[in-house]
Amino acid sequence: MKKILLVLFTVLFGGCSMNELLLWTELNKVSVIKRTSYITHYRVYFQRDHLKPIRHGKKYLFFYHKKSGDIAILFHPSGSYKLYNITHQTILPTIIRADKKHGYYSMLRALKKKGFRLASPSRHGFVVSVSLRRYKGIKTYRVDVKDYRKLIARYKYAIRTYDAKKINRIKTHLPYSFIRSYFERYLAKAVTSEQKAQLHRIGVKLGLYKTTSKQKKINRQKEAISSSENSIIDPVQETPVISKQKPRDLYHYYLHDASYYELQNYLSTSDAQSALSYNQYNTLKKRYGKMKEEKLLKEGTLEELIAAYKKNNNPKYKTKILARMKELQASEK
Repeated sequence: MKKILLVLFTVLFGGCSMNELLLWTELNKVSVIKRTSYITHYRVYFQRDHLKPIRHGKKYLFFYHKKSGDIAILFHPSGSYKLYNITHQTILPTIIRADKKHGYYSMLRALKKKGFRLASPSRHGFVVSVSLRRYKGIKTYRVDVKDYRKLIARYKYAIRTYDAKKINRIKTHLPYSFIRSYFERYLAKAVTSEQKAQLHRIGVKLGLYKTTSKQKKINRQKEAISSSENSIIDPVQETPVISKQKPRDLYHYYLHDASYYELQNYLSTSDAQSALSYNQYNTLKKRYGKMKEEKLLKEGTLEELIAAYKKNNNPKYKTKILARMKELQASEK
């Protein structure tokens, strides 16, 4: 009862409207945007005012719990560290004291005792994006997390058993970076032509090979036969289409086909610098820079566009800023 009265006094005498009160209950709350059999998309808005840098200027860090498989994000408001569990949104945030005696390493030890370790989400089957957004007028970080672990497990099972049928009907695309080392290991172990053919079909689903018109025709015929329960037609004998070339290497995939977030995650890993030459790495960084600019021009807020224009004085940003201002003026009328 006391809490209800306190809320009413805050609303009536504190100059706070009911809409504003409801807004604060929406922040820092994880929502499931999409859930399918193989992926789950989480989204949450965190208020970004009054946050202190945690380490080397970074205002957020990701942590992973090995036993529970949870991914969490850490912020540093004044006087404490707060860890928000994203994959289990009902769990209250973990609050850790922060002062002169309890700093960065003290926080790491405290989270380690709770099972959380500093981690790159992409190493554990997550695609993460963090962007600056205004949520109903409040400056926030919008955090999007896509959990691919079920889809990864499904692909690993198909690869391990050399059975492409396990993933034939799956339409959700799996980023190749999640499965690369696993796929290449079993490709090296494959001995028979049938095993290689099965991995070839899985590679087609991953975007490593192109499906020939002959192969497409054979696949359509096989699907038609399998869908007929009492079919008397003999199965079409398929000649395995095995490319004489090696799978398209990782560099060319990230240079031509990878999405913005795939490329972002790949360049942030140590694998990128060890697997690529100096020129290849810089070429991918240039492509990422162009994609980042395109994304900013297309989706960036007015605040982000103005900040970018102050740095580069690019006329494209000025044009976009003016167009965005006209849109805002039109919406206010």
